[in-house]
Amino acid sequence: MKLHLGCGNDYRKGYVNCDWTNEVKVDRIVDLEKPLKMFKDNSVEEVIANHVLEHINNFVPLMHELHRVCKNRAIIRVKTPFYSAWGQYNDPTHVRFFSPFTFNYFKKNNYSHQVGANKDMFHVKKVQINFGIGNSSKLNWLFNPLINFHHAFYCRFFAFILPASEMEYELVVIK
Repeated sequence: MKLHLGCGNDYRKGYVNCDWTNEVKVDRIVDLEKPLKMFKDNSVEEVIANHVLEHINNFVPLMHELHRVCKNRAIIRVKTPFYSAWGQYNDPTHVRFFSPFTFNYFKKNNYSHQVGANKDMFHVKKVQINFGIGNSSKLNWLFNPLINFHHAFYCRFFAFILPASEMEYELVVIK
């Protein structure tokens, strides 16, 4: 099974398209703030979550639920606004920010305050910062190599001087 979380108007064939409302075409109405009881353990091989996780208050519990429902080696593809993006601050429904290092939280011993992390949950296979989205993506060929050369350096010194728009992640579930 493949899940498309927060599908909105981007209905995809071959996926179980999920959103919190039936105002868009969905296969299932799903509240991502609650446990994903409608999905069995180890039943999902792929998840897409484009511009949805920044709206989730219960982000850590959701990531634990995704780990539960995904098979070993399942792929989770995520897009979020970059933390310094102007659009990140303009949307009052955004409740969290994402950096290239956000998903490191789910690695064993990476954060001293994480509870229950006795093993790595995900291998972070891909992290990419996109300078622009929409019309401004035409500049990605120029800026993406620069801002992705060294994520920590860019984030520390240039993220608010030359703010990017979007983060892309590819996670591999580890069981």
